[in-house]
Amino acid sequence: MYSLVSASVLGFDLTRLPGGEAVAEVLLRALTLRADDLPVLAAQLPAADDRAGLWADVQRAASQVPTVRDVGVGELTIGTLAGIRRAPIGTVDGLLTCLRHDILSWTWIGAGRTARQAPDAAAATSVLCDAAVAGYLRDLLSVDARRRLAAPWVRARRKLADPPPVDLGPHHGAVDGLLGQVRAMPPSAARRLSRAVDEYRRSDPNGWAASVHSASWAAYLSDRVRTAAAAQLLLVQALDTSAVSAHDRAAGVWNLLSGAAQALVVRDLLDTQAAHRLVAPVLSVFGPAWLPEPRDNRM
Repeated sequence: MYSLVSASVLGFDLTRLPGGEAVAEVLLRALTLRADDLPVLAAQLPAADDRAGLWADVQRAASQVPTVRDVGVGELTIGTLAGIRRAPIGTVDGLLTCLRHDILSWTWIGAGRTARQAPDAAAATSVLCDAAVAGYLRDLLSVDARRRLAAPWVRARRKLADPPPVDLGPHHGAVDGLLGQVRAMPPSAARRLSRAVDEYRRSDPNGWAASVHSASWAAYLSDRVRTAAAAQLLLVQALDTSAVSAHDRAAGVWNLLSGAAQALVVRDLLDTQAAHRLVAPVLSVFGPAWLPEPRDNRM
């Protein structure tokens, strides 16, 4: 379920999880890793015996994570709806697969069943996976297990060279402007966002999903999948410091902002109608001053 192509789904789960922002940080740093960084990470990997017990804890914790399918079984009540809004769509296995095989795809040699990683790449990947699950399962792991899983990453992060800037593509200014508005929004703007969700749900219930699909397809065709994924993960971090409640993120605010971010990444490729449909809601809340004029005056 989780992949770079569908990073908005991953972001939707992370923005509702207590440790989601920490996971987004690990994934963002993984997106900017270079070959020279791998030995630095690998050097911090604990012994296999030490990790074995921790991963037994991870497996127990992962089995306790409710899924949307599990929560939705039976009579629909207010409590069930609340559970659905908190339950992730994806799984721990999906998170690890995305990290290992999507984000770190360049570290693999060969393809299919014969694919393998060099020792430093495999060890570095393990450090990142440990840190990611520590955040994803934050409330289900003991404090000791969580700290021990994250500690190698914390040590390695201090030793890594400064990362290159996160690639936000040719429309960096527009994407960064949206992220800045989200980070700094006051409670009044957060309330307007919630109202905008209801308004656009009533006025255009089907067009939004089709427009998001068009924007995601444009990112794929233009080789901006990693760029779009970075924008979604940065949006998770921006929302974490905003005035938007977890309830409102689940109720539609994430979808509204995520669609706008996706549209801005490919604003030169998206048709005018789809671009307007995805960006208009945030313009109605934040105004237009933060959005640079496109070169072709498309939006």
